Amino acid sequence: MKRRQQGILTGMPFMANITPRTFVDASGRKLFLAKAPSRVVSMAPNVTEILFALGLEERVVAVTPFCDYPPEAQSKTHLGGMNPSIEQILALKPDLVLVPQDMIQPDLLQHLDRLKVPTFVLHAAQLEDVLAQVQSIARLFDRSKAGDELAAAIRQRTAVVRERTQSLARPRVLYVLNTDPLQTVGPGSFIHQLIELAGGANIAADTSMAYPKFALEEVLARNPEVIIFPVGTTEGIPDEDQQQWRRWSSLSAVRHNRLVLIPSVLVNRPGPRIVEGLELLAKAIHPEAFTGQSHPEKP
Repeated sequence: MKRRQQGILTGMPFMANITPRTFVDASGRKLFLAKAPSRVVSMAPNVTEILFALGLEERVVAVTPFCDYPPEAQSKTHLGGMNPSIEQILALKPDLVLVPQDMIQPDLLQHLDRLKVPTFVLHAAQLEDVLAQVQSIARLFDRSKAGDELAAAIRQRTAVVRERTQSLARPRVLYVLNTDPLQTVGPGSFIHQLIELAGGANIAADTSMAYPKFALEEVLARNPEVIIFPVGTTEGIPDEDQQQWRRWSSLSAVRHNRLVLIPSVLVNRPGPRIVEGLELLAKAIHPEAFTGQSHPEKP
């Protein structure tokens, strides 16, 4: 089912509900909720962050072991991994399960449907989808105002970053999503959009995949001026792998010591804190735009 979306900074967001209390999720499934859910299971860290940001923490009955923010989320019941047993979910007596499309096994989703457990599937391939998710979840819980305000705040902060960087020269950027094999981000990903909004030129911008694999020789040929490493306690590029890049002294990023560390949870996780990741990326790519120094104009 094709849906209409607006840009991240303009217009009204995609509307998740087609009639009062009837909603359509990312997989095109219709869900009717007679009233706002009071017991919700979150099956992804970004979903948990959205729920807490909307003030719905009291309704969250379970999260994944990877839901580490905000800290209060860790006190919730933990599911048995990203694909818990149907028995565990039923024992929680949820009136809504929220799950990203790429994190749920088809058989589990079918089982939930057969048992009439209300399940809403989410998907965020583009940056606009992140805001759509915030507002869609808000509408499920009759919190439209809170969702609109949160989305508007993210748009406003995004606009500030774009205003500061749009007239600047764009350094070539490599985002190292994985090292073995070497994998980065392409135009089909929201991280690519973050790089572009932050004033960088993604060296994988001409690829046709959201998360393409790159040969090292290709990276050397494209000669990134900034290399971004997502880092964290449970996900990210280990320090040993980061240091391996210093062997390639011919790279501009290595010569000028522009190997940048960004918390992976702020960039890889499509939740409300993604704007913080954008701001950190912009400061890493264009420190001069945030220190009052003169701005190098585009050629």
